[in-house]
Amino acid sequence: MAGTLTVWKFPTETGAETAVATVRDLRRRRLITLHDAAVVSWPAEATKPKTRQLRHLAGIGALGGGFWGLLFGILFFVPLIGAAVGAGIGALAGALTDVGIDDKFIEELKERITPGTSALFLLTSDAVLDRVLDEFRGQSPELISANLSHEQEDKLRRAFAE
Repeated sequence: MAGTLTVWKFPTETGAETAVATVRDLRRRRLITLHDAAVVSWPAEATKPKTRQLRHLAGIGALGGGFWGLLFGILFFVPLIGAAVGAGIGALAGALTDVGIDDKFIEELKERITPGTSALFLLTSDAVLDRVLDEFRGQSPELISANLSHEQEDKLRRAFAE
């Protein structure tokens, strides 16, 4: 089955951290096959978010820190780096398009993940998204997802395997 990169945005800076326990339970009950995960939390008063890969939840074939670093760099930190380096990162961002993470998806994430919010990024397969949403009930999540074909997921794994 092809993979899905889902981003669950929460209306508070701690919502994604709370949702990690839910994901752990879904994985334990085999309702989700989790390959990799990361959390973004953005305190309202901060100029940039805090990010971290959830290595303890990552499964076999995890993408590793390189993928998350690139994705989060493009999403939140490139404007702070400068135009010369930004152009180089722009080329790397183009590589993400090859694996189904296009400019539209990136822009949607930039617009939705803002100070005072948080997000849980999951690379999964075999997930029943309606069931996952049911488990997050009461946490007010907003789902943003990008489906990856088998070929795109393989490219992503080859590019970022550690």
